[in-house]
Amino acid sequence: MFENVGVRYGGVDALRAVTLSIERGHVLGLIGPNGAGKTTLVNATTGLAPLASGTIALDGQRIDGLPTHRIARSGIARTYQNIRLFGALDVRANLAAGGYARRTRATAAEIRSLLERAGIERLDLAARAGSLPYGDQRRLEIARALAMAPAVLMLDEPAAGMNPSETTRLVETIRAIAAGGIAVLLIEHDMTLVRAACDSVVVLNFGELIARGTPAQVARDPVVVEAYLGSGAEALA
Repeated sequence: MFENVGVRYGGVDALRAVTLSIERGHVLGLIGPNGAGKTTLVNATTGLAPLASGTIALDGQRIDGLPTHRIARSGIARTYQNIRLFGALDVRANLAAGGYARRTRATAAEIRSLLERAGIERLDLAARAGSLPYGDQRRLEIARALAMAPAVLMLDEPAAGMNPSETTRLVETIRAIAAGGIAVLLIEHDMTLVRAACDSVVVLNFGELIARGTPAQVARDPVVVEAYLGSGAEALA
């Protein structure tokens, strides 16, 4: 999917020669220190950060350089580090906004299915999004992304601010989404979540990929331990 991707901000290489792929039905973890280029990779994929080099393709078709709405319609959906729901709108309207690319209005059954897949099946459709508990807001963002019927779902720190119980439930949600045939890219600092949710992991540092493998393999990589994991490496082992 990503072939020698580079992104530059001024004179700084935010990404340099990044090559990787994400498989359907697979959860790929993307980890690395703050400023390593993780969110930049998501922004490049969704058209918010222009490429300086390389290509990004989905199912063999290049998507880099396309307008953001066309990238979304091609099958790329994402969530954000900071919640970006339409807080003044209700749950139903937020899901409708996510499904704009479908060109048809979601049925009541489809809406309930979206909420169930995101783990919030009991949510009141008339509730204002901004009034929901924090964990439910996080999950509503996932449901809104799923409303786009994506081939690839990119989750940018979805567990941020969640308590341990909520995080455990989130693992189940992510695994179920992937099992439904969606390719999931998970950016996350919580190494326990990464180990539980991810089939494989890639590591970015200063814009370059420095390791890839299973969570256990990455945890044993001395380069990764020095650059990022440190004494927390046992969480992936």
